[in-house]
Amino acid sequence: MPAIAAMVQGPWGGKNDGPDGDGQKGGDGGPRNPWTQPGKPSGGQKNPSAIEELLRRGRESFGQGGGGNGGGGFGGLPPRATGRALWPVAIGLVVILWVVLTSFHRVGPQERGVVTFLGKYSRTLTPGISLTMPAPFEAVTTVDVEEIRTIDIGSASAENENLVLTGDQNIIDLAYSVRWNIRNPELYLFQLSDPDASVREVAESAMRAVLASVSLDDALGAGRSAIEQQVELRMQEILDGYKSGIRIQGVAIKQADPPAAVNDAFKAVSAAQQTAQTYLNQARAAAQQVTAKAQGEAAAFDKVYEQYKLSPDVTRRRMYYETMESVLSNVDKTIVEGNNVTPYLPLPEIKRRAQAAPAAEAAASTGGQ
Repeated sequence: MPAIAAMVQGPWGGKNDGPDGDGQKGGDGGPRNPWTQPGKPSGGQKNPSAIEELLRRGRESFGQGGGGNGGGGFGGLPPRATGRALWPVAIGLVVILWVVLTSFHRVGPQERGVVTFLGKYSRTLTPGISLTMPAPFEAVTTVDVEEIRTIDIGSASAENENLVLTGDQNIIDLAYSVRWNIRNPELYLFQLSDPDASVREVAESAMRAVLASVSLDDALGAGRSAIEQQVELRMQEILDGYKSGIRIQGVAIKQADPPAAVNDAFKAVSAAQQTAQTYLNQARAAAQQVTAKAQGEAAAFDKVYEQYKLSPDVTRRRMYYETMESVLSNVDKTIVEGNNVTPYLPLPEIKRRAQAAPAAEAAASTGGQ
């Protein structure tokens, strides 16, 4: 019978294993209760279980027990006057600061706030004070959508030439700048990995495509404004196809010169062309003057002919007088008609002699002195 009782005995001991009937066995047999600490004697006072000991140590570590840190608070915080620790208050303050600093966001007038929920785009905040979920659940990235960004391509120095081929198989050294801003902040942040590099590459591609359809003279002079407009339109089309969220504000060509190796010769050719153009302009001006003079004379002759048809004798006599006046004004003689008057009187010669006599006297007096 004792053997059968020992065989049917459960893992927590029989009902009468201990003096109190709680399964605690005395002597050297060891404890049968798995929640009691092994190796400690079980006397008249009941020993605490392992769970109670674990809870006691946890209370001591958080400042609620009288052990390890002498009744102090969590992390060395002194207890309050009521005897309770201050660590719950400290944790509450940290939580409040975390919520306030990561949930309230100020967006400026020229900015937009892009909100992501666990890394995925959620919405866009307008200017003002906005509330979101605290980090790391929601994060806000502010983007300045009014700032005009500028990218310079090419340089004025000879070491950094930006050579471009024109439509008439000529090469020019080109330097230009591109101005752009952000139109759609969510596309700008998530569609392109490097928007600045993308804008630069698109600008170079569009500029080379446009210059491949124009001549060298247009690229160097009169066609610059048309080239800039075409490049701007082509860049906007490409970036819209990429869904980049970028708006092109303008393209400005700052330099368009031949390569440095042929720049001097090109300048000489340009100077010769300008000189030839100057001569052509002068010839055109002279031809216009001659043509205008001839047209004026023809108009005057037409008027004279109209008057001649009305009164031929008067017009003929007036024309005779005008013609003789113009002829005789260059003749060094005077003819006087009339009775008892010398037919020829050399008045111009007498006038010259009268003017020469005082001059001769003045010269003689000067030589005598």
